Amino acid sequence: MDGNRQCAALRTCVSPEGRFVYGLHRPCFSVTNLRTDDWIQPLGKTADGRENINAINFPSGDIHETGADPIYEIANPFPFRGTTFIGKPWADQTAGDLSRIRIPSRKPASLSQTVRTAFAGLNVSDAQIDHFLGILPRPLQLAAAVSSSDPADLVRLAGVACDFIRDPATGQPCGLVYTVDADGRSKPHIRDQQLFDAVGNNPCLPDAYKVVMVLRPGVQGESEIVGEWRVNGSHIFEYLRRNSYIPWGHYAANMAHDAVRYAAGDLTAEDILGLRHLYYQRTYVHLAEALGLDRPFGRRTLAAADLERLRRAIVAARRRPGCPPLALTATLWGWNYGFDFAPNGYRLHASHQQIHQQFALVPDTVAAAEENMGESLAAFSCGDMIQAFIQEYRQHTGQPFFDTYLQAIASNRRMDGRSDRPTDLVVYQDARVVLFVPKAQTSQWELQLMTRTAVGNILEADEAMRDAIDRAMLLAMQILSAMGAAMITVIEYSKRFTITDGDQRLIYAFLPRLPESPGAFSEAQLRWINGHYPEDFAQACRMRLPPGVETMQAG
Repeated sequence: MDGNRQCAALRTCVSPEGRFVYGLHRPCFSVTNLRTDDWIQPLGKTADGRENINAINFPSGDIHETGADPIYEIANPFPFRGTTFIGKPWADQTAGDLSRIRIPSRKPASLSQTVRTAFAGLNVSDAQIDHFLGILPRPLQLAAAVSSSDPADLVRLAGVACDFIRDPATGQPCGLVYTVDADGRSKPHIRDQQLFDAVGNNPCLPDAYKVVMVLRPGVQGESEIVGEWRVNGSHIFEYLRRNSYIPWGHYAANMAHDAVRYAAGDLTAEDILGLRHLYYQRTYVHLAEALGLDRPFGRRTLAAADLERLRRAIVAARRRPGCPPLALTATLWGWNYGFDFAPNGYRLHASHQQIHQQFALVPDTVAAAEENMGESLAAFSCGDMIQAFIQEYRQHTGQPFFDTYLQAIASNRRMDGRSDRPTDLVVYQDARVVLFVPKAQTSQWELQLMTRTAVGNILEADEAMRDAIDRAMLLAMQILSAMGAAMITVIEYSKRFTITDGDQRLIYAFLPRLPESPGAFSEAQLRWINGHYPEDFAQACRMRLPPGVETMQAG
């Protein structure tokens, strides 16, 4: 079977010859007209008085389309992620003007100032504006809470959502008013939780309010703080979420109250290192305890060198005969960056604080719920889908998938075949990792970060590899944010610790949410619609690399 037929059978765009394969629809068709009546009506008039009529919508005969818009169809490298469709006219237009690949920044907005301007002759007082914002219909309050750039608006709306304890000398908030429920538990007295969340996540809210509403330890609940990172002005807490939606609990690394970070552009290198360090540290400490290793580190944040020694000790212990089996065999890591609410109350992203990451460990199996189901079932981890596919790929082609995939990325040709425009999918790379645009993007602005060598999970990642991943992760967020992305979901595809196959690579997918692409039936069917060529998106990303960042040449 030749490479193209193998790709079709496997539903992947990665040919065993190390190149991408894809199709181009050139639609031409006829449609039988079954309509019985004409409903010709005026639609309006032009500026010079000519009537605009809908006659074009009511043809007299059958339809004969000889050349509809061509559309590229490209299977995702990983079949479980579906197929991408790129409209050629859209992509050609974008290729001629890469400035189209951006989201305009929000313009400044102030409801308070608008009221003063509208009623300039009435000398509107602060108390009157307070009253006005307080009686606004709730959808308008939510709209102002997420879109206003005026701190005065947000302070007023915060007062609508909850009550504050204030410093008698300065009037600044120093805490929330609490109430005691029927079970004797203290909770903040919040009158409108959605409005509270919307205001608390607006970057323009004064920091003093951010601290008392969402950042101070304990204000979001009783989750224990079990880890901490504090380096060069960066401060991060690791919270334990006992009763999690993730079985066996999860952890959240949140920027602390004295290190306010509400945008990716605010993140420092120490911040991203700290967020990731807590993930590495928690995973390694758990594995060391599960294997019965000594705990020489005590109650402290491990230094980078200590963390690497612990990782190596775990790897060595797992190679020894008689090593106890692991119950939790895979990592789960994700980052919901950004927040927004629609005025009708629809939450647009699953974030409660701008900069925080979540992580957990996933079991190998789950006990059957009933006796007639057997003893146990395989527990799910998204990286398992990659492992299953690369095994199938090797069986069908005789080739290791990831080596072949990296070859296809390195030798990429433009999808439209032109040689006078950018051809590279790589945004940034060094000796260990590559940040690139997938040939078949799912989110229209998707980026992926992948290890170049045989590292499939963070246990296989040495200190140099972890540093490379963290640096490239920060770059990806900075690039996408510079292009205007305000909400980005980041996920990890990792190999289970128990798998010895060296082919699987560790992958991070960056999935921005775009204003006019909320996801609909096409996306639910894993049909991803795009309006640019991946090579042009890669060029747009390279144009936004921070100054001084050097990337290794392909090859």
